[in-house]
Formats: sequence, structure tokens, C-alpha cells
Amino acid sequence: MTDFKEIWSYLSGEPLLWLTATLAAYAIGDAAYRASGNRPWVNPVLVAVLLLSATLALTATPYEAYFEGAQFVHFMLGPATVALAAPLFANLARVRRSALAMAAALLAGSATAIGSALAIARALGVDGASLLSLAPKSATAPVAMGISESLGGSPTLTAVMVIFTGITGAVIATPLLNALRIRDWRARGFATGTAAHGIGTARAFQVNETAGVFSGVAMGLNAILTAILAPLAVRLFF
Repeated sequence: MTDFKEIWSYLSGEPLLWLTATLAAYAIGDAAYRASGNRPWVNPVLVAVLLLSATLALTATPYEAYFEGAQFVHFMLGPATVALAAPLFANLARVRRSALAMAAALLAGSATAIGSALAIARALGVDGASLLSLAPKSATAPVAMGISESLGGSPTLTAVMVIFTGITGAVIATPLLNALRIRDWRARGFATGTAAHGIGTARAFQVNETAGVFSGVAMGLNAILTAILAPLAVRLFF
């Protein structure tokens, strides 16, 4: 046991440990997702988060120490988001034909995401920086954290809420849209991207390429619109 503690003390100080742990956790999550027959509730990100959370708790590792090693994954969020431009370019004509409908859906979706989060949180007694941190929770993580910081919120709390929102959207989007009998892949994808940003977009691509393309468009546009609407919405609550 003493030898194990010494080995762990050495390994935990190596940045690559937590990068490797993050990749391994996602690989396990992806394997579980495939083994389940692509069930939406066996989301690879959700499985990875649960595994990493349990590991950090069992090893008493602070989040700061974990993030120091895993920050390369965070850095790659930007390039991964930009990479969504490839399928968008391939389907540009279809996107253009739906521009008016997308504009209306984007405004409604973005305003609802911000307004509902702030209103529900305020009704539950949330105030101050915690409330401010919730406003951009439906935008993609790098943008949401920047918006949160500019509003006076906590970027770390915002990142947690962004991940939670994305996982929730990815899990419930397919069964919910099926129950609502929405068959248009453009509408399904755009709704998912607006509400659940990158994690929802990854799920949309798994289901249908057209849905993934429109989800990516929604994610990008919602990030821009959230940066505009969030400060305006916050003024109504402070």
C-alpha cells in the first residue's frame, strides 16, 4: 500500500496522466455506447464524466490538478468547432434555402434558453454570480465561459452547466423529437444544436448527417446570438 501511494503521488504530478485518463474514459464511454446499440442515454460524454468524477473523488484529486493535465482537450474545443465548417460547406445550398426559418427558430430558441434558465434559477433562490453563470449555458463551452466572465459570473460553474446541458440534450433529443413526431432532419438538428451545442451536435451527426449539419450551424449562430442577448437578459434580473 505504501508503494502504491508513492507511485500514485509520482504519477498524479505528471500532466499526461489526466490527459490519458480523459481519453481512456471517453474510449470506455464510446465502447459502452456502441455495445448498447447506440442508445442515447448511454452517451459517451456522460459515461466519461461519471468515470472521471469517480476517479477524482476516490483519489482526492482537486479539479485544478486534473485540468492542468487535461487542458489540451479544452484547447481542442476551438479547432473542433471550426472543423464543423466542412460539412456545412458541403450542404451550403440547403442551409441557404432554410435561412428565414432558421433565423426565427434561432431567436426563439436562444431567448428561451437564456430566459428560462435565469427565471427558473431566480425562482429557486439563486442569485449573484451563480445566476449570472447560468445565462450562457446553451452556448458552446469556450464562448459560454467568455460570456460568463464578462457578465461577472463564474466560468468554471458555467463550464459545468454547459456540459450538463449538452449531455441532457444529447440524451433526450432523439426520444423527445420522436414523441413530438418531428421528422424533418433539418428541424431536428437545428433544435438540438441551439439547445445542446457541441455535445448535442455530436449526437445529431451520429443519428443523421443532415441533422448534424444543421445542428452545427445552430451551435455557431447561437454562440453569437447568446453573446448579444445574455447581457440584455441579465439586466432584467439585476
